[in-house]
Amino acid sequence: MPARTTEEVPLLFARAFADGDLDSAVALYEPEAAFVAQPGAVVTGTEAIREALSGFLALEPMFDLEVRKVFRAGDIALGFDDWTLTGTGPDGETISMSGQTTTVLRQQADGSWLFVIDNPYGHGGAVSPGDV
Repeated sequence: MPARTTEEVPLLFARAFADGDLDSAVALYEPEAAFVAQPGAVVTGTEAIREALSGFLALEPMFDLEVRKVFRAGDIALGFDDWTLTGTGPDGETISMSGQTTTVLRQQADGSWLFVIDNPYGHGGAVSPGDV
């Protein structure tokens, strides 16, 4: 299901992620999108994003997301969302994470919106200039 508004993109991602639906989550990214897989480490392209997200989904997470703000200028938008994740690590221990995602979205020719840059670590996942 395509996102028809900027706010719908992260909400659809959260639903797909919570459902363990990797295909639907990855479908919300442009083909050459950038994703901060961990603080300071950027992957580019949907195949690399798929691989990074599959690691998170292996935790069988409970995932919650709340859209905080979206600033839009024409066909580009900057979004801020709060999220929490609780899952089980490979050692059986509970893993809890939270953060504020910073995203850049772009409106597509069909009117839908997709992620161009997704940084789930907000400013804490900052990368060096030229990495994104």
